Amino acid sequence: TEIYTLSLHDALPISPLAWTSLPKASAACPGVEVVFARGREEPPGLGAVGDALVNSLRAKVPNMSVGAYGVNYPANIDVESGANDMSGHVQSMARSCPDTREVLGGYSLGAEVADVATAGHIPPGMDRHVAAVALFGNGTHHVAPAFAGKTIDQCAQGDPICKPGIHDMHWSSHLQASYIDSGLVDQAANFVAGRI
Repeated sequence: TEIYTLSLHDALPISPLAWTSLPKASAACPGVEVVFARGREEPPGLGAVGDALVNSLRAKVPNMSVGAYGVNYPANIDVESGANDMSGHVQSMARSCPDTREVLGGYSLGAEVADVATAGHIPPGMDRHVAAVALFGNGTHHVAPAFAGKTIDQCAQGDPICKPGIHDMHWSSHLQASYIDSGLVDQAANFVAGRI
């Protein structure tokens, strides 16, 4: 193989105005970004289910950069602030990284955050930036029409939050391990990978 080098004298002159039309550095914009709302009382960040989803997705799309954003909200009983933060982040990314495919998600209370965000907090037209929505242990099941075809709503067997009224219910079935260890997170990552 031969190696070619260019000196500054070999470069073509470029007017200063030409630089203004260039897109922002793509290195700062991932190909995909998972925007995930953690469950109730989990520490700030993605939470256990969100971390597992991101790791599984990265393994399924090794040639694509996958970023992650943990929705900033108190994870107590307030979903409105989380929905506002999720919506604000999607809009910000649409402006600064318009080619990044957004994946929204949440576990337990965080799934309700994603439901509320997609049901009215994300402005019309922004849904085209969202490739998929992955929900886990979702007690509300409110999927907005614009996101219906791109949403996977996982409910672990025996989880009383997302299957109220079932006879064989166990509160332990709602815990993060029921979603991670059962393969439901991995199934969701497959779903997401097929849509990005």
